[in-house]
Amino acid sequence: MDDIDAIAVLQDPVRRRLYEYVAAQGREVGRNEAAEAAGVTRTLAAHHLDRLTEAGLLDSGSRRLTGRTGPGAGRPAKVYTRARTERSVSLPARDYRTAAELLAEAAEQAGLDVPLREAARRRGESLRGSAAPCGSLDEAKEMLAARGYEPHEEEAEGAPRVVRMRNCPFHDVAERFPPLVCGMNLALLEGLFGADGPVAARMDARPGECCVVVEDSKNKDD
Repeated sequence: MDDIDAIAVLQDPVRRRLYEYVAAQGREVGRNEAAEAAGVTRTLAAHHLDRLTEAGLLDSGSRRLTGRTGPGAGRPAKVYTRARTERSVSLPARDYRTAAELLAEAAEQAGLDVPLREAARRRGESLRGSAAPCGSLDEAKEMLAARGYEPHEEEAEGAPRVVRMRNCPFHDVAERFPPLVCGMNLALLEGLFGADGPVAARMDARPGECCVVVEDSKNKDD
């Protein structure tokens, strides 16, 4: 299925709610959980989840959700996660990814890491405009969500609050040129949040997530 047909699958409001819920969890989601979250029956949820899988927007598998094994553990349940494949549509056709990869390759070969980070920091400051530096982690999460980073808080009892991001807007280029693009991303967010404010960004790469995390600036100094 091509990109425009796959994206068109999300036109159905129930299907879109199910997709957004599964995508936001960052883990496998069963049919019962998805149905409850979307406010529909399990049968209807199963139909739409399988349709999303056919469109390549979700990946599916099976496992026992009870954690039990052996006789009496029950049949494995079907579970879903967001597909790693990127979908995009541009009318008329554009190829910004190739341009970005060529520019990144040239910048890396020319050793332009520092000028790129400086430009990214200026762009972050420009995006913030005349607003004061970001005032809290909750505000930072709103700013990150608006830019497509899909922020979520790391859950660790007794630990300082840390915001991680399930999506990197520069994922494809970052995979090919990680030091260059991740450094650019960090500088962009530093400019966006503002210097000397209560929120700080730092590098902390983790597979499947953005390479940058956000925390209270006092934690970064500890």
